[in-house]
Amino acid sequence: EELRRLQSGERADAKQLSYDVLIKLCLLATQVFLSEPMLIEVDSPITICGNVRGHYHELQRILNLVGEPPANRYLFLGGYVDGGLQGIETLSLLLLYKVKYPHEMFLLRGNHESASMSRIYGFFDEVKRCHSIKCWKQFCQVFNCMPVCALIRGKIMCVSGGLSPELHHWDQVRSLPRPVDVPDSGLLCDLLWSDPDSGITGWGDNDRGVSYTFGEDVVASFVDSMGLDLICRSHQVVEDGYEFFANRKLVTLFSAANFKGSSENR
Repeated sequence: EELRRLQSGERADAKQLSYDVLIKLCLLATQVFLSEPMLIEVDSPITICGNVRGHYHELQRILNLVGEPPANRYLFLGGYVDGGLQGIETLSLLLLYKVKYPHEMFLLRGNHESASMSRIYGFFDEVKRCHSIKCWKQFCQVFNCMPVCALIRGKIMCVSGGLSPELHHWDQVRSLPRPVDVPDSGLLCDLLWSDPDSGITGWGDNDRGVSYTFGEDVVASFVDSMGLDLICRSHQVVEDGYEFFANRKLVTLFSAANFKGSSENR
């Protein structure tokens, strides 16, 4: 009943979502994620959404505009918590849809879907204030089981962060272990953390202090070698909600408008 009201938009108050309900939701979602491969392969049509980062009302706006599952299929590119004030409600609603409609709702992992990031940037405090540290740890177990990459009809690569100098074939993604925390380097780290940079050629150091940046030449070479039409990623605030790169071979999506109430992105 609590989750039904959350889904209908009647109530968006994390304090009224009981601990037992959230734990059960996390356990069910973990089972669903572990039943999927690390590399999700889906068909079109499907709606791709960028980071929502705890902006529950933006998520509701998207669902109302496009239409809810199962009538409409979605692929979210990670970044569900930290930023807005309603990470619990945002994540819980998406997990509810995932459990109810596993073939119509696909959720990728982003860099904030980790214990280390959510501990620092707000989600830990939010869950602790409303429930307990144990509840936050259960959410982190869900994070550790989420897939990290998707292919749409074998032509559109979808990921939260970006490319990796270690990625040469899809079986590398398929063979990534789970459950797993996000390491400080390597393929999994890069898929969640790397960023495009129009000012460089090849690979460069990332100002975030994690992973790499990559130039337009890297995108062009990767798209060609892997037979792709497009790379779709999130991970960065972009003013218009989307931004193309590398002759429209890569697009960044960000779906939390007016991020944190201070950005003027749409």
